[in-house]
Amino acid sequence: MIWDFVKAFLVGGAICALGQVLIDRTGMTPARILSLYVVLGVVFSALGLYQPLADWAGAGATVPLTGFGHLLAKGVEEAVAERGLLGIFCGGFTASSAGICAAVLFGFLFSLLVKPREKK
Repeated sequence: MIWDFVKAFLVGGAICALGQVLIDRTGMTPARILSLYVVLGVVFSALGLYQPLADWAGAGATVPLTGFGHLLAKGVEEAVAERGLLGIFCGGFTASSAGICAAVLFGFLFSLLVKPREKK
């Protein structure tokens, strides 16, 4: 059981460390790196490389943004199998809707609890 936590920490940490290296060495903005991670998740899923990593590392591979890209690709793949070409347009939304809804809901709830102020 502890080994599952170690694997998740190592893989998730490596993904985050790579992002930090990209910020420090290339001057890429965080927004570009986040977009790159989502696209890489989709590409690695299409190549069949991401699912074995997600199975092995668990949350270490599914929680970062590469996991979101993997989720989108998996949703599109399943929807295309069920609905045909129309699945391209709705599969990603269907697969990721619960996570996006939770993020919006919790963001709203925390905005009610925290009073914003200017940085000094």
